[in-house]
Amino acid sequence: MKNKIIRTALQIDITYDQVLSLVKQLPVKDKIKLTKELEKEAIESKLSRLLSSFKTKELSLTDINNEVE
Repeated sequence: MKNKIIRTALQIDITYDQVLSLVKQLPVKDKIKLTKELEKEAIESKLSRLLSSFKTKELSLTDINNEVE
């Protein structure tokens, strides 16, 4: 008889302090990996906000040429 792997989604309520406690238990290598992932997420979020601040209506070539002249 083969062993079956059963996977299920688990949702739990966890506080910031609990997460912090878990992170402190990680090996240094995993802490560094987690830090890099969090930094990447923060950079992507900041970039998205920056790009959205520059959103504008489509500019025609005529509009661009008028501004340049």
